Amino acid sequence: MDVALANKIASHPKYQELKSKRSSLGWWLTLSMMIVYYGFILLVAFNKPFLSTRLGSGVMTMGMPIGLAVIVFTVVITAIYVRRANGEFDTLAEELNKAVLK
Repeated sequence: MDVALANKIASHPKYQELKSKRSSLGWWLTLSMMIVYYGFILLVAFNKPFLSTRLGSGVMTMGMPIGLAVIVFTVVITAIYVRRANGEFDTLAEELNKAVLK
């Protein structure tokens, strides 16, 4: 890539906006995933009696739906990122391309 073009892109306000929004969303999703995941790990480490509490008369314990919720949460935050990336972030990138390459 041409150094002048790279500098023009890096200094453009649309690029700064894109970089800021994408980084902010990434950090919030990372933080929320770490809280959920490490919260589950802390439950496993320090509250095994709670996780082994049976639900009903079957073999299902509290740990099973909570573990499933961690997996579902991961899919949901991935979907949130993909939705924002395909919508807002792609729009900003297109506007940046039009502004810089004209």
